[in-house]
Amino acid sequence: MANENVNETEPKYPDCLVDEKLEIEYIGLLLNNPKGIAMFYFESKECYFSTPGLLNIYKLIVFKIGEMYAPEYIKSTFPFPKVNNETDKIISICSKYAQDKNGNIAEVYHRLKKLFMLKGAYDIAATEAIKKKVIGIRNYERYEDMTIAEIRSRVENIGLLSSLNEGIINEKVTDFLLERNNNLKSGLSMPFPLMTKTFKGIRKGETMSFSMPSNAGKSRFLLNLICHLAFVEHKKILLISNEMTEDKMKLCLITTVLNSPEIQKLHGQILHKREAELLGLKFRVDDDKKDQVELDSDGFILKREEETDDEFNKRLATVSEEFNKTIKATDWVSEQMQNAIYFVYTSDHTNDELRNIIMDYLYKEAIEYAFYDTLKTDIENIGNGEELKKTATVLSTMAQKYKIFVGSTLQLAENSTPPLSLNINDIATNRTVKEVLDNLCLIKEVNRSTYQDYEISDEEEGENYHDIEMPELLNTKYYACVVDKNRAGSKPKLLYRVNLDYNLWEEMGYVRFKQNNNQ
Repeated sequence: MANENVNETEPKYPDCLVDEKLEIEYIGLLLNNPKGIAMFYFESKECYFSTPGLLNIYKLIVFKIGEMYAPEYIKSTFPFPKVNNETDKIISICSKYAQDKNGNIAEVYHRLKKLFMLKGAYDIAATEAIKKKVIGIRNYERYEDMTIAEIRSRVENIGLLSSLNEGIINEKVTDFLLERNNNLKSGLSMPFPLMTKTFKGIRKGETMSFSMPSNAGKSRFLLNLICHLAFVEHKKILLISNEMTEDKMKLCLITTVLNSPEIQKLHGQILHKREAELLGLKFRVDDDKKDQVELDSDGFILKREEETDDEFNKRLATVSEEFNKTIKATDWVSEQMQNAIYFVYTSDHTNDELRNIIMDYLYKEAIEYAFYDTLKTDIENIGNGEELKKTATVLSTMAQKYKIFVGSTLQLAENSTPPLSLNINDIATNRTVKEVLDNLCLIKEVNRSTYQDYEISDEEEGENYHDIEMPELLNTKYYACVVDKNRAGSKPKLLYRVNLDYNLWEEMGYVRFKQNNNQ
């Protein structure tokens, strides 16, 4: 074989990108007719000969054999050729091979230039995925019919192509059907069984937004969900906030962890504490130690006037089991670093900065679940509602490209629309954001005076509905959730019993207006 005699080093490219016979034919055609170098030449930056021997002969043609025909400017891009014992042998092989083939220099050059372009793209490819895309071009069914310009266009777009999720949709469909873990089935559970069933869980590659009126508990709802994902599902989470600061989020986190029944099972401490009590370090004394402390009017242990914070904390540990349970729970939370909740507060940002924050944690902490509270236009476009869609598009593109989940909150308009009548027109900002999101929930408090107008059921479209019970605590309220968009299917209306003092969100069932009401 001719190329066996020429091969001085092992090629570093896949076999489909290597064609030494074509290179030998090209070199031989130039040796037999040096005038061809005037039109059919390669600059050094586009030269990808498979062996040093062939490259050396090409340089010999440029500088000596075809010197009077080679464009002057390409000579400055090459070092001078070397003449050694193998030179004459390689020249003879190439010349004879081209003579025997009797090919056309223009056609051979065209084929070789396409191959060199693919070698160049393969050489600079940053990832294995991009390298596979380059190889894929060479394996196109109609590759031979493609022009040099068409190959160049495909190569220039290789970065875009690598971000697309391509496949053959009817390939291995039986395996897909039987697979227990495909992306449509394997979403993470939420702290709400009916919502988990509705959306088939929290799924990577998707976006989901929860829209609520101002000061209705958007951030607290989101943190309730995040705590479940972190501590029950054992996932690292990124939370980006332009609403609540780190200190406020941390206090809400403690409140959630202490009062959530499912998380209490994990840290083992059963207690019930309001956020305001935790902030003020208000704890109750053990029954058998009441004579050792002074209490305020609400029955909480008072700090002595001369007592330091550290002394007070140490004394609380000796007289209050409630305090000790709280500390055991917070110590447990502090140990959960394998499923940490990373927090970034940014009061102003651009879309690029938002993207960079997520990318930073994606790479350095392998974050797969990110949340943004609250979805707003970037700093450069404040007041321009149309720009909100662009921000949502940035998040949606990242979710799809990097196979991560991105959740967010949205502002719901302050209006008189009944909770079960909510739709996209009740979003306070641009409505077209719905086009970009995969899933959207509209959540609003039910007016206490209208509780008698609603009924709930354990089953969607069920036959057995019952009245809503009036909550015993004044701060306990009902919130209705309208699923306005759901890539997974149904769009039910759900009811939640909420107490923000404890950040408790309890799913009650499917809700509707009573059928005998004309609403």
